[in-house]
Amino acid sequence: MSKRIVSGVRPTGRLHLGNYVGTLKNWVKLQNEEEYECFFFVADWHSLTTGFEHAEQVGCNLFNVFYDLMAIGLDPERSALFLQSAISGHSELFLIYSMITPMGWLERNPTVKEMVRDYDIKEHINYGLIGYPVLQAADITLYKGEYVPIGKDQLPHLELTREIVRRFNHLYGSIFPEPKELLTDFPVLKALDGRRMSKTLGNAIPVVASEQEIWSAVKSAVTDPSRVYRNDPGHPDICNVYHYFEVFFKNEARSMDLQESCIKGAIGCMDCKKKLSALLNGMLLPFYERKQLLMQEPEKVKEMIETCNTKADRIARKTIQEIKEKFGFKVECHESKEN
Repeated sequence: MSKRIVSGVRPTGRLHLGNYVGTLKNWVKLQNEEEYECFFFVADWHSLTTGFEHAEQVGCNLFNVFYDLMAIGLDPERSALFLQSAISGHSELFLIYSMITPMGWLERNPTVKEMVRDYDIKEHINYGLIGYPVLQAADITLYKGEYVPIGKDQLPHLELTREIVRRFNHLYGSIFPEPKELLTDFPVLKALDGRRMSKTLGNAIPVVASEQEIWSAVKSAVTDPSRVYRNDPGHPDICNVYHYFEVFFKNEARSMDLQESCIKGAIGCMDCKKKLSALLNGMLLPFYERKQLLMQEPEKVKEMIETCNTKADRIARKTIQEIKEKFGFKVECHESKEN
């Protein structure tokens, strides 16, 4: 029997290279392995935790995110690729879990502090942001997900999901499996400005992008701050551009002798940026070309998404019904007997 995988991505902007190497590349790999049944969704409800004031922008971006996911290799005929808000069970199970989750569990979540800092929202912390791990738990367990593909930095989030599952099963009887992690080998990819790569922070390299868009992103990269003039000796170990060569194009960097040339001041930062841009374009070009083809058939893409929505909704409704039966939430009519 196939092992069920569940994971989602927020549509807060265009998918970027960090999303791809950290999560999405692994999604494509897993969907092509017969031992897994994959459920991947666009988490539009989650996007409101930090973007509730501009919900319409998220809505406008939804279809584009599906284009990108399919362009990188996700196949709606092999994976259930669906929209979170199209399935009412997500919000229903979120409500149920919120009733049994202690505030102390949520207040110790370190990611909330990071998001408050990165998005500069300390004056606008809402319940949705504090409680997003509860919605995350609902997302996974609604489909009785057994595995979640994540990086090591997300292990605390998954452990909180397991704690919620354990409490629910203890209170009401065993319904949900405790999901396990499928770790990705790739570490968190920093942006070319040295910060965390983020769609919202505007420092991301789109994973599906034109040659000009890639160059525009790379051109703004922060390099060695000690190099004022082109011939100044450089320090590749602190250069964000060289870091990308080390991560993606190590052999090319060695064949071009970039490290030694930088140290000697024999190559300028702009030259390195041009070389990196060209290599990234070559790596990502197939995604861009595939998206152009998909955009020529929007109705076909929409039909595939709706088919996946229907599949996900059928499973979700079954789970919610099972919970209601555990709770005894049903109305029965009893005819009165006349004496």
